[in-house]
Amino acid sequence: MGEQGGTGVRTRTDGRERPLCAEYDTALLDLDGVVYAGGEAIEHAVEALETARDGGMRLAYVTNNASRTPLDVAALLTRLGVPAEAAEVITSAQAVARLISEQVPAGSRVLAVGGEGLRVALRERGLEPVGSAEDDPAAVVQGYDPKLGWEQLAEAAYAVGRGVPWFASNTDLTIPTGRGRAPGNGALVEVVRIAAGGRPQVAGKPLPPMHRETILRTGARRPLVVGDRLDTDIEGAHAGGVDSLLVLTGVTDAAQLLAAPPHHRPAHVAADLRGLLTGHPETEAAVPGGAGPEGHRCGGWTARVVRGELLLEGGGDPLDGLRAGCAAVWTVAGGGSGEGVETAKALARLGLG
Repeated sequence: MGEQGGTGVRTRTDGRERPLCAEYDTALLDLDGVVYAGGEAIEHAVEALETARDGGMRLAYVTNNASRTPLDVAALLTRLGVPAEAAEVITSAQAVARLISEQVPAGSRVLAVGGEGLRVALRERGLEPVGSAEDDPAAVVQGYDPKLGWEQLAEAAYAVGRGVPWFASNTDLTIPTGRGRAPGNGALVEVVRIAAGGRPQVAGKPLPPMHRETILRTGARRPLVVGDRLDTDIEGAHAGGVDSLLVLTGVTDAAQLLAAPPHHRPAHVAADLRGLLTGHPETEAAVPGGAGPEGHRCGGWTARVVRGELLLEGGGDPLDGLRAGCAAVWTVAGGGSGEGVETAKALARLGLG
């Protein structure tokens, strides 16, 4: 199949079906929607990560959620059955704290609107977190915290309205929870923007400061970004020039994957983290029956786009059908998105509707 961002998910680099945990030295794993949701481990995650680690793959946990400290995240992972050290956790709070420290004098006060993870990251960079616009902050920073209220958002708006430089750990509009999607830090950033105007400098995925922070802290030489969101995890991998694995356990579903524009197309796709442990069959161009529109084959499936609709023939692993479908739709879409292709019937046949 083509390279990441091309006409299909690329699932093999050397012509052999080696597992991804053998192809890449480090997995840069998103947390919410990938490893856990609502504080509970996602099915198969614990066992898959243990097997990948035992096979020699290094694991790093990279999250846009700035509310918890790396120590707290590592403790949560360990309780869930995934032993982790604080040094293996990289947060958007760390990325934005570095970004701020490069633009304000050492020891500066920073109005921190967020959780303890944000305050700890600021102190790590020699900055002093404060809680009021009246504390003469050199910068304002917002990070997700489920306990944030009107008063904290108002303090941020007051400072931003006065022209204080504004930063955000990330701008994810939603986060996955055990009960569904909930407002994320991006929704809270919008509250301040509506009140005060302007736009913050953003550090988190998919932007370069987060990728830089991750590589600096992990030293990964051949990383694989693993995530559930096209607009953060997968786009961030594209921005960093590295491969990615999309798992379908969080925000993104199969229909959204098929409709993805080039910068949201992963190199690999799997149902869950067990995808780290297997070889992923490539797709290949095929012309079913020697006539009609060119199709793409993966495993036992062949996919074609005919008169604006994705058609599937064959059978076997539904993920192979999805991979073939991606190749077919993305070939038709080219440099645009696949939103104009009707995919509902094909996904229903795969059980992925």
